[in-house]
Amino acid sequence: MGLPMTLLLGAIAGGTILLGMPVGRMRAPAPRVRVLLNAVAVGVLLFLFWDVCAAAWEPLDARMGAVHEHTGGIGPVLGYGVLFIGGLSVGLLSLVAYDRYMARAAGPRPAPVVPQGAGPVEPVQAMTDRTTTATMVAPTGVRSWSPARRLALLIAVGIGLHNFAEGLAIGQAAAGSEIALATVLVIGFALHNATEGFGIVAPLAAESAEGDATGVDRRPSWRFLLAMAAIGGGPTFIGTAIGHSFTSDPLSVVFLTLAAGSIAYVIAQLLGVAARARRADLVAYGLLIGVIAGFVTDAIVTLGGA
Repeated sequence: MGLPMTLLLGAIAGGTILLGMPVGRMRAPAPRVRVLLNAVAVGVLLFLFWDVCAAAWEPLDARMGAVHEHTGGIGPVLGYGVLFIGGLSVGLLSLVAYDRYMARAAGPRPAPVVPQGAGPVEPVQAMTDRTTTATMVAPTGVRSWSPARRLALLIAVGIGLHNFAEGLAIGQAAAGSEIALATVLVIGFALHNATEGFGIVAPLAAESAEGDATGVDRRPSWRFLLAMAAIGGGPTFIGTAIGHSFTSDPLSVVFLTLAAGSIAYVIAQLLGVAARARRADLVAYGLLIGVIAGFVTDAIVTLGGA
């Protein structure tokens, strides 16, 4: 299969993540609905965590099987083991460090002192500290985002790493002229991405509810939602282009384990949100729905012979 057609398949597989984005623009749902939406997102991510870990473990398992059958050495096992543990650790701990940094940076900062006669300066949004007379500058950019939006970004990053590895699989199948396999992969991964898009925007439901309570529309803009979709779904297209050119098990392991680590951190954050709701029944229902949705879409890929 040629590169243009392969890229089209990658774009279709990654683009379906947009189907879940409109959920982020919903008016504030009832509290029980918010709890259920959050739990479904956790269920989807739990499936993805299992899925990426299983896929990343396959090359390592194959090398250990070769050692057992005396057809391979211990070196590849150690190499893939380092990649697996390293990717998982970096994926998890980097988000821990990033989230801590963002929490510190979200507070107001002292305004820079401008000497007299230095000329006009850009106007800044400022506030006065209650205990001092120092002028403080409000954070800008990502640092000014609410915790819910930062969490949505982290989810999009984790899903994007996972989708990059899926794109590699599509590209490799197309490059090998396995058209039927590539088509099934696209259909299965497209269904996966549709549920993943919902997982990205689910944390924003509570923020919308808080905005409605105060009479302020705090729903995310379409621009924000499209940016999250690009971060989460765009790597499918990139991975497809790279996978069409060459095959690399080590590269797949690295990106899969990075995704697993980041998804594990996000799951912990969402479970904290679910615990505060004190509705174990709704959380259980949502988890079940999300996990089943993940396995059903994965079954489509498996039934197609992938």
